[in-house]
Amino acid sequence: MQSANMLLKKIVRSSVLSFAAQHGMKKDLFPLSRTLSLSLCLKQDNSCSPSEKLDLDAWKKVMKSGLQGEVSETVSERKEPATLAAGREMLEMWRLAGRLVPENITEEQLKTLMECTSKSAQKKYLKYLYLKELHKKNDKRKMEEKKERRLEAQEQASETGVTKKNSFICLWASCMDKVCNWRAAQSMVFGQPLVFDMSFEKDMSVREVANTVRQIVLSESANRRSVDPFHIHFCNFKDDSLYHKEFTKYYREAWGKLLITVTDQCYTEVFPKDKLIYLTADSPKVMKTFDHNKIYIVGSMVDRNIKTGVSLARAKRLGLETAALPLEKYLLWNTGAKNLTLDQMMHILLTLKDTGDWQKALEFVPKRKYCGFVNKPVHELKKTLSLINTLKLGKRQEEVQKQFAKNYSKKQTQK
Repeated sequence: MQSANMLLKKIVRSSVLSFAAQHGMKKDLFPLSRTLSLSLCLKQDNSCSPSEKLDLDAWKKVMKSGLQGEVSETVSERKEPATLAAGREMLEMWRLAGRLVPENITEEQLKTLMECTSKSAQKKYLKYLYLKELHKKNDKRKMEEKKERRLEAQEQASETGVTKKNSFICLWASCMDKVCNWRAAQSMVFGQPLVFDMSFEKDMSVREVANTVRQIVLSESANRRSVDPFHIHFCNFKDDSLYHKEFTKYYREAWGKLLITVTDQCYTEVFPKDKLIYLTADSPKVMKTFDHNKIYIVGSMVDRNIKTGVSLARAKRLGLETAALPLEKYLLWNTGAKNLTLDQMMHILLTLKDTGDWQKALEFVPKRKYCGFVNKPVHELKKTLSLINTLKLGKRQEEVQKQFAKNYSKKQTQK
């Protein structure tokens, strides 16, 4: 009897431990194996007592629950590759149909493709990826051609005995980088703050967030290379946001070395409200001069596909002063929205900060959006035009009245 109990105890222990090790079950199964083994080590006299009987039903329930958990995990793991496989098959079908589809696509891009709500959104996203891939190929081809031309020039220079001063050029570039970094470091202590509001992620798609981050990267490089840079603040910035993901794609290891201030706090908590001015194209108030004592806020978003008035509504909710650039005052504006990109705004603000000249600053506005500069403000020109029109209409009315009086007098004489 004792040998049989020992044999049963070894079988139970080995089966439970091996099953748990194979299926990755947690520690809550091991106390059960200990209770099963301890129940077998009771006295031989109490062999028929209920305490020695194995609770096999409970043991089966635990084993079944563990198996069900493992099966559900494997099913969920299989479902995700199934959707990705379906997405890849759809891509192949669309490629055979002659649509604009990228040749290579990552799993993240495939997931965002499958998350699109409609076919038109999927087509737009695939076209965006196709154009992005095409631009990368063109850039790579241009870099290779440039490399070949450089190698040919070096060979010709070595044959003719003419040496270029490449070392001096490299030294000059490294020195200029050090100077720009020193200016940016100085601006973090003494510079005028410029805030980028990073709270518009929910209002944009993944592609729009990527476009916004690209514009901010261009803005940061322009600010770093300027003579008197701003102290850039990223407010309302979350570590798990799409902004952070896109920034790490661009900067990689240099993201932690940027000479900017990144915080998850709102700008109203960092700066006093009376010094904040929110720059938005929807503001009824027009900016007249650049104030060096104020702190300007720029919304980090792409305005092309966003409802108008989003940034203005946010500024009003927070009780902040707003302002818009005087585009109509200095430019003969064509039809279209008066929204500018973030890098264009950065160039305009830097020029205003250095020179205070609106005509020089507004040269960074794209030429397609306006006909040219005006000497007089546009509202004065409109007044003069309206005055001319009223004078013309007044002369016409007088002429009509005189003609009517002549005709009426002729009729009276004929009678």
